[in-house]
Formats: sequence, C-alpha cells, structure tokens
Amino acid sequence: MALNIALLGYGKMGQAIEAEALARGHIVVARIRSTDAWDFGKADVVIEFTQPDAAVANLHRLAGLGTPVVCGTTGWFEELPAVEESFTNASNRLVYASNFSLGVQLALKANEELARLMATYREQYRPSIEEVHHKAKMDAPSGTAISFAEGLLPHYPQLSGWSLDGQEPGALPVFARREDPVPGTHTVRYESDIDRIELVHTAHNRRGFALGAVLAAERIHELGPGAHHFSKLLFA
Repeated sequence: MALNIALLGYGKMGQAIEAEALARGHIVVARIRSTDAWDFGKADVVIEFTQPDAAVANLHRLAGLGTPVVCGTTGWFEELPAVEESFTNASNRLVYASNFSLGVQLALKANEELARLMATYREQYRPSIEEVHHKAKMDAPSGTAISFAEGLLPHYPQLSGWSLDGQEPGALPVFARREDPVPGTHTVRYESDIDRIELVHTAHNRRGFALGAVLAAERIHELGPGAHHFSKLLFA
C-alpha cells in the first residue's frame, strides 16, 4: 500500500530517502527544512533526519501530533526515556536507530556474538572500535559506533565504558575520523601480540540508510505506542 510520507529534514539524507520512497511507490507529501513551517498535510508517517541539537525538541513535538515517526537522527539517545514517555503518553509510535542500514543491523548482531566468543580470551585480545565518516557529520563518535560499543561492553566487565579516541585509561577506545567522501565505515578490532581480528561494515553510499528508513515507515503500524528500536522490526 502506498504511504503518504512527510520528510522533516531535507538535506542529502532526506533527498536519498525521497528517492527510495518514490521508487517503492510511496508519495512524499511534505519536504520540510529547518527554516520551514511545519505542515505535514495528510502524512501517514513522518521521517525525521535533522540534527542532534534539534531532534529531541522535534520528537516531543511530533509525539503530540499523532502521526507515527521514524527518526534517523543520532546524538540524542541520552534523552530516550523522556522521548519514549512522550510517545507512550500520546499513544503514538516512534521507530529509531543509530543506523537504519540493514547491513549495519546485521553487523551489530554479529558484533554481539563475536564479543561473546572473544570474552573467553579477553586477556589475550584488546578490543577497540574505529569509525570513519564524512566531514559534515557533527556527532563523534557516531551513534553506530556507540551501538557497537554497547554490544561489546557487557562481555568485557573489566572495561569502564567507552572513551573517545582512547582518552580514558581502562575504557574501550572508540576512534572517530572525518574524511571526505566517506558515507561511513565501522571497524570492531581485537588485537593481540600475534594477530588481529576485525569486523568491518563499509557503506558505499547513503542508499542503505534511506532504504531502511522507508522499510521502517512501511512497517511502523505493526508496533504499539512508544519508542521502538528498528531491530524490533527486523529480528523480532
């Protein structure tokens, strides 16, 4: 069934999402930039891809409008409990993720299993994470890199959380690099004195992120009120 989709945020990602939505037979009824007034028309779902400093206010406002929301903005997840409460109280639905790429979601699952296997050899192998993105990306480390860290850390209790660029001794080092043109590469690395094991996901373009966001929009009505991670639609 064709959906009426409103895009809140119409930069490069918004335009990529529009292309995927149109290719799948949907209709884009609104394209809203940061300086535009909000008018979503008869949208069935809003896809929000803006900036970290705007996302939380946007989500609280969207919760009360009653239209289901897919949010691909990162850098705001510390406010997730309050956002989830807003959507639950408003009987509205939100699907969020640090990364809507199907390949990334599969890699995150593989990361959890690899970390479980490596835990037996935690004295031999030193884990770290590296992410590389284009220079326009504002948050560092990326939300996806943090998701990889969160999947690894439960198996390494001796590590005191994660630390950007290894600045804190005893924490999992997460290195962030900004280079153009790089849509996104994430590497989980286990290093020993004799070898190295790596799990790598490399995005060739933005299409994977855009397709995932549209897939979430297509299936969001399967969920009840509240905030739901994208993986619930993929692996439940």
